[in-house]
Amino acid sequence: MRARVLAAGLAVLTLGPAGCGYAQPDLFEVQRSGADRNANVNLVVNDGGTVSCNRGTPIALPGPQLLAARDLARRLEQEATLSIDLPPAHNSILRYKVVTPSGSVAFSDTSAGKPHSFDRLVQFSQDVIEGVCKIRR
Repeated sequence: MRARVLAAGLAVLTLGPAGCGYAQPDLFEVQRSGADRNANVNLVVNDGGTVSCNRGTPIALPGPQLLAARDLARRLEQEATLSIDLPPAHNSILRYKVVTPSGSVAFSDTSAGKPHSFDRLVQFSQDVIEGVCKIRR
């Protein structure tokens, strides 16, 4: 009996607090690039509620931002499947590449014909990079 209780306790420790036994998938990865050093950020948003900035230790993502990320992932799915790559305009400052399980998209802050979801991703990225990751441009 004592051996079963010990084995059950070890199983809980091995599976982690969620008890599910597997890692949550990433919703998407944003690779932001630009001329200044702090413009270059790699952001990975995980469905388990964390974000990793520049391949660092995962940080908890506040609930409203996690919900926004899940919504963005759904909205970007079609464009990512089509591998949309919009060219930058001449006055572009930042370039974004977004990788999802469905594919990827690329665009610049000044690309013509961007869908609204791309602008939402830019704002989401800025909010998380500055507010959660504490990286300022």
